[in-house]
Order: sequence, then structure tokens, then C-alpha cells
Amino acid sequence: MLKTKLTELVGLKYPIIQAGMGPYSTNQLATATANAGGLGIISGVGMGAGTLSGIVPDEAKKVFGEGTPYQIMQNVIKRVRDDTKNSRGIFGINCPVSEEFMLVARQLIPATIDMRNNDSECKERLRVIITSAGNPKPWAEPIKKSGAIWIHVVPSVYHAQKAEQAGADMVVASGHEGGAHISWEPVHSMVLLPAVVDAIKKPVVGAGGFCDGKGLAAALALGAAGIQMGTRFIATQESDFVQMWKDLIVKIGERETLVARGVFGPMRFIKSPSSMKIGEATIRKLPRMFLNEPVGLDSEIVKLELEGFKGIVTHDKDQAVMLAGEVAGRIKDLPTVKELVERTAEEAEDIIKNLPSKVISK
Repeated sequence: MLKTKLTELVGLKYPIIQAGMGPYSTNQLATATANAGGLGIISGVGMGAGTLSGIVPDEAKKVFGEGTPYQIMQNVIKRVRDDTKNSRGIFGINCPVSEEFMLVARQLIPATIDMRNNDSECKERLRVIITSAGNPKPWAEPIKKSGAIWIHVVPSVYHAQKAEQAGADMVVASGHEGGAHISWEPVHSMVLLPAVVDAIKKPVVGAGGFCDGKGLAAALALGAAGIQMGTRFIATQESDFVQMWKDLIVKIGERETLVARGVFGPMRFIKSPSSMKIGEATIRKLPRMFLNEPVGLDSEIVKLELEGFKGIVTHDKDQAVMLAGEVAGRIKDLPTVKELVERTAEEAEDIIKNLPSKVISK
């Protein structure tokens, strides 16, 4: 059994976090991961869709449910709470805290804290709030006061140090090869993860490029307390994501993604006619599109992204824009979440146990 600072701090069976991915929901995925002994994460990214009337297609809003972001988050938390009651699974939420998402974040995080304060089951098992894509400092007081374990996702040593100074209990160091929103600078996990481990005292989780026990063993060797997987969890049987997205991840190779500008910054997409249009729009507007500044909701980039999301929920392969990390090239099956989590941990244990036999000593 792999025991790390992540399993001890959060109370997990396995040192594996399921990423809170957008723009889709991860409600079923969070439940399945928590039931399997990992950390299941509810994604808050799409919960603001209903607040963007006239911008986000109605088809997209239906994915996340009716009501305010506060109401949607609480409804999803209740559902995951009930569906993990028998296993006593541990779960949490992920919320971007960038300027572009601030109005929604100011509903999602209080909704989560209120559930912890007013519900004994949530107090016990809704243990983690993950923030990402923005300044963590303004959220330090309310999250720490709530008693939740606070994890912040970072793309660099500088941001890891800032998160530690703000009081985060743990950081996720997310490498450039990951899917969806990625760092401004192309620093990949093999460099980023050990650099962050060396730079701060708080536990570090590796993200970006992880999909199996080999990756987990490597992350532990680099000083991490565990891994966070996104793309790998999309391609599972219980995943909320549409089947054509899962099938595409299993099909593509490691060179079949591209990076273009997204709402919060650069994003990694699966190559397709629709994502190529986003890439072409990014190139036309260089270098401005890759400056660290917000993109307006009426911009060409955002309109193309939203049309692409509409293609996902209407199952239109030609219109859909789908996200994945480079690691999709190593994913070849659609296991259950339980199978994935258990085999990842078992493979990592075997690698660690047998590693001495790989070294030739004189």
C-alpha cells in the first residue's frame, strides 16, 4: 500500500487525484473516484454557464443543471455525498479563481463552505477545495477558516511559493503537457515537478502527463506526494464525458494535440478542424493572444470555443472542440474508474519494489 503525505493529509487509500476538468462536468467521475479510494473532484468550471445568457448555448447550460452557480454546486455536492455514503469516499471541488471567473467563484466556494458548515456528512468527507488559474491569496481566509484542506494548482516555482505563502496546504504542479488550460511558459512536468518540490516545504502533487503506475512511480521518485490525472480519467466507463470524446482519446497519438489561446490562457486541444480554427485565430493575433491578459467574452476565440462546446453536447464530431493532454497517446482502453485507480497503484508499487533489480552494481 502506498502511503504518502497526500494519503495521510486527505485520508485517501491511494495517492491519486481525479482532476476537476472543464468545460464538462465531473459529477459521476468524482463519485466513482471517491468510491474507488482516490480523491474525487467536482468541477466548477462549467457551473457559470447559466450566468452567461446569450453567450453560452442553451445545450451547454443543460449539462450543468438549472439555477445559480451556488445552487448548482450545492445540488451536485449533495448528489456526490449521497452516492459515496456507503464507501465513505473522500471528495472535493475545483474552482478557477481568475479575474474572468471571479463572479462565479464568489458563489461556488461559499456554496462549498456552507455545505461543510451545515452538513455533518460533508464536514467529514467533503475535505478538499482546489483553486486554480488565479491569485490564491484572497481565498486564504475563508477556505482556511472553513477547515477544508486547501490545494492550489500552479504552473511554476514562483506561483508555488506564492501559494505556500498564502497558506495553501498543498500544491499541484501542473506541467505544460497537460490538457485544457496550461501554463504560459512551456515548462513540462519532468522539470517543473522536482523544481517545485525543491522550492517549497508543502507537499506537492504532480499533474500533466500522468496516466498509469509508471507515472505515479516516477512522480514519487521526483519527490511528489501523488499524482493528479485528467485526460486518463476522461477515458473511463463512468466518466461524464461524451462517448465520442472518450473514443478519440483512445484513438489518437501523442502528437495529435495543439496549443492555442483560451479564456484563461493557453489551452491544449485535440487536433480537429474546429480546434485548428482556434489555432489559426491565435496565430493571426500573435503576439497579443499570448500576452497574460484576459480575453473578452465577445472575442473570436471565445466564440469558437463555445461553438465547439455546443458540438460536444449535440454530438457533432465536425463541430466539437475537445481537450486532452499529450498523454492521450499512451491511453489505449476504457477501464472502470476502480480498475484504473487500483492498477495504477499496484503497478507503481511493483515498479518501486523491483527497481533495485534494474540497477547493475559492481
